[in-house]
Amino acid sequence: MTPEERHLESKSWNEVISNDSWMVFKIMAEFVEGFQTLQKIGPCVSIFGSARIESSHPFYSLAEEIAYQITQEGFGVISGGGGGIMEAANRGAKRGMGKSVGLNIELPFEQDANAYIDKDKLLHFDYFFVRKVMFMKYAQGFVILPGGFGTLDETFEAITLVQTGKSERFPIILVGSDYWSGLLAWIKDKMVSEKMISPKDLDLIKVCDKPEEVVREIRDFYLKSNLRPNF
Repeated sequence: MTPEERHLESKSWNEVISNDSWMVFKIMAEFVEGFQTLQKIGPCVSIFGSARIESSHPFYSLAEEIAYQITQEGFGVISGGGGGIMEAANRGAKRGMGKSVGLNIELPFEQDANAYIDKDKLLHFDYFFVRKVMFMKYAQGFVILPGGFGTLDETFEAITLVQTGKSERFPIILVGSDYWSGLLAWIKDKMVSEKMISPKDLDLIKVCDKPEEVVREIRDFYLKSNLRPNF
């Protein structure tokens, strides 16, 4: 008997397959709740970055000020709902009296939602991929501060969707030129030079260091483009 046949005969394997079918309904429920909530909030900018940043860190203050200035342009702010940069983003939105949205994710080590999210705009997700759809569909811009694997995942997903035409184009802004310089150099030296991407694909990314620069990029973009969901 092959390993595959032994797996298929085992009770535990068959239970997993059965549970997979029922999982579809929970995934659908997360999509429905997300769509119903976020379609009402109007134009927003998603702000990403590390959950490990302390409130005393300069990146925290930078994220808060960016979020504040974004709300003064009439945009709401969407974050991942947790601490660090996410908390700073919601805090800045709250200070600016703008809409403050949190898309929290249930994790094994628990990610508690921060205190600066509007109560009617806090959503909880079990599935990263459902949560990412919400970030992409309802954001009129991505502002990405220093972060780890999760931040990179969200960044490259956005770039890929725009690059492939699966999403409307929207501003994708990396904040912190020193932090991102190594990654950008590698993209140019390897991905572009070896023809894995086109040189024009680099135009999908902007790099800024100051809140005023971030806001200017978003404002200038929408002087030429309409505000609408991305797909």
